[in-house]
Amino acid sequence: MDHSGLTRDQLLDVYYHLRLTRTLEERIGILYRQGRIFGGVYLSTGQEAVSVGAAYALGPGDIIVPSHRDMGAHLLRGIQSREILAQYLGRVGGLSRGRDGNVHYGDIQRGDVAFISSMADGIPVATGVALALKRQGKGRVAMTWFGEGASSRGDFHEGINLAAVLRVPVVFVCNNNQYAYSTPLSRQTRIPDIAARAGGYGIPGTIVDGNDVLAVYDTAREAVERARRGEGPSLIECKTMRMRGHSEHDDASYVPRQLLEEWRAKDPIQGFEARLREWGILDEAGEARIAKRIADELEAAVAWAEASPFPEGKDVEQGVYST
Repeated sequence: MDHSGLTRDQLLDVYYHLRLTRTLEERIGILYRQGRIFGGVYLSTGQEAVSVGAAYALGPGDIIVPSHRDMGAHLLRGIQSREILAQYLGRVGGLSRGRDGNVHYGDIQRGDVAFISSMADGIPVATGVALALKRQGKGRVAMTWFGEGASSRGDFHEGINLAAVLRVPVVFVCNNNQYAYSTPLSRQTRIPDIAARAGGYGIPGTIVDGNDVLAVYDTAREAVERARRGEGPSLIECKTMRMRGHSEHDDASYVPRQLLEEWRAKDPIQGFEARLREWGILDEAGEARIAKRIADELEAAVAWAEASPFPEGKDVEQGVYST
């Protein structure tokens, strides 16, 4: 049995983070529909394995530059569910201290660079982070995620080219979920595989099943180790499917229902759960314990977030300008 070199406890930890990612986002979706969250809500339903699997390959000193569907990566960097919920509710306990009730959050102290809305802008940022890490000479690595739509923007090409030329330690993870908002991949590029673009920059490009969390982990681990050895960047394309609209106000009516059903059968959490059961690592009692742990955690997180106050106007400039 191939467990990707992970121990039983690590495999269960991966499973926990997959389940936590989906359940937390489901709760955020409920709060949005109740009118308690203002702004956009972007869920990663069906593609949790991309952020969890890739982020699990990183070490404690590495840096992530996530996109708007990388909740699992945030959680693996130590961001707490209660902080994320407070963020969406616009409370002081959120990562932007109530200044933003949306996805622009991170914590550089925990190696998490806040998301930048303009898609693909995170790529040159991650390259800059990786250049700083290279100059420090401590073997640290940067990782960034983006959608296949971002790969058609100029900052994708400029960022990856610069990373390749400077041979900086960064891993580029393309979350190919088939649609850039409502535009299918076939309408934005003539090539079927984003990974093919890596050849134009002289770096490795790998395609992986984005719904197989261990396949994502294995591929990301190899890319991270390569970067840590000083061999430069890699591009990983994770083939997956966005099972909801671009955001929660989008009904995704432009996506063929048959396509969604085909991908529903490939659900990354159900698939990993089945493998853990087959390996004798997870049983019904163990699954129930993890589900209860997550439910209890989120109930406490919602209560904590709602108890956190709204920001006061007098604090609007606090932490904005360098002293």
